[in-house]
Amino acid sequence: MSAGARSRKVGLLLAGALLWLASCGSLPTFVPDLARRAGPPVQLAAAHGPLSASQSKAVLARLGSHGQPTGIFEHHLALEQAIVGSPLTTGNQVLLLQDGPSTYLAMYASIAAARDHIHMETYIFDDDEVGQRFAQVLTDKQRQGVQVRIIRDSVGTIGTPTAFFEQMAAAGIRMLEFNPINPLATDNAWELNQRDHRKLLIVDGHTAFLGGINISSVHSGGSRRPSARTAPDARLAWRDTDLRLRGPVVAELQKLFLATWASQSDAPLTGANHFPPVQSTGTEVVRAIGSSPDDAYSLIYVTLLSAIGSAQTSVHLTNAYFVPDPQLLTALEAAAARGVQVVLILPGQTDSWLVFHAGRGYYARLLRAGVKIHERRGVILHSKTALVDGVWATVGSTNLDWRSFLHNHELDAVVVGTGFGSQLQAMFERDLAASDAVTLAQWERRPLEWRVKELFARLWEHWL
Repeated sequence: MSAGARSRKVGLLLAGALLWLASCGSLPTFVPDLARRAGPPVQLAAAHGPLSASQSKAVLARLGSHGQPTGIFEHHLALEQAIVGSPLTTGNQVLLLQDGPSTYLAMYASIAAARDHIHMETYIFDDDEVGQRFAQVLTDKQRQGVQVRIIRDSVGTIGTPTAFFEQMAAAGIRMLEFNPINPLATDNAWELNQRDHRKLLIVDGHTAFLGGINISSVHSGGSRRPSARTAPDARLAWRDTDLRLRGPVVAELQKLFLATWASQSDAPLTGANHFPPVQSTGTEVVRAIGSSPDDAYSLIYVTLLSAIGSAQTSVHLTNAYFVPDPQLLTALEAAAARGVQVVLILPGQTDSWLVFHAGRGYYARLLRAGVKIHERRGVILHSKTALVDGVWATVGSTNLDWRSFLHNHELDAVVVGTGFGSQLQAMFERDLAASDAVTLAQWERRPLEWRVKELFARLWEHWL
């Protein structure tokens, strides 16, 4: 094991102990009101502002006309609009990116073209081959007069030397450490248990990237070959998913970045054109959803429950860390009971054995309910995607576990329509072909060792 990997493991163990101590006590009761109520029709926003009711109705009719009629447009979208508050924007271009290499290449190209500012928000920013290249290209742009600002999570970057970030700061890059582990390093209330798990890159206010990919060489090999890391526990390739977004939704993502910065720093962000004139760049309908522990409940979580509750044909979930709470379990079981095809693609191997075995502890219950479970083989699965009825899709940073729903700042994009839905479905089917089905008969014969690990891991599930 390399010194860097060892340092990260020791640091994460210490941080985990502190997080447990900070979290002890009663877990918040999490019962959002999901009742459907009559309300105003769904309204969309375009490049030049909100669409009229008739224009919005026409767009939604077009979206619904290409597939089987479902309750998504009549029921789910209205409920989501009431819950989330951020606009459902039309006129966006969405590029689906698979794995680190293609995502990094697209990011580098956008960074190279930057003329005004670059905003990055990331959970992990490693001092390795990938991290050093990002540091270099960002520093080069800063020296060219492009203002670069980076938010990095304190726990996520616990294994990265401080000198690595100080070098970028010395070049003029504005660095912000989110909720520092050291209570003396912040003027705000010490919130050790609240972490910034978002992955966001915004260039010039018109192009944005989001998903599950951190700035780390674990993603350097994609899902077809191992990463560049040399540690024994990092030999497997990583399978992940990101989006490149252009159009009106980027302004919503920019607002979320600026709000996070303002929550952590009193220094105003000036000197950049954060909100350039919005251009319609495509045909996709997209909503940005930022979840925060400061909210009454996780917005992406309630939105997902709503989508599953509205599903009539299929629920396809791919997720890296699956430790469902009772409401999500009930929603999945209820969907399967009413004849919806519910299929989960989960990791077959993982970088977090506690989460891995805690989630496996629910397999028997889900399989008995008719939920189909498949484990992705040969890779570390890190994707976080959902597709409901082939028309409602999410890609982002949110895991299906208690930490994402209760303690993390997360970021996801909801894309509505069959065009993008068919792309995500094709990706889902490729992953399905590379996965092994888990049957109830097989699972009930699993080794005693696995059962013991499941029981132990379940003790920790609220804090994983």
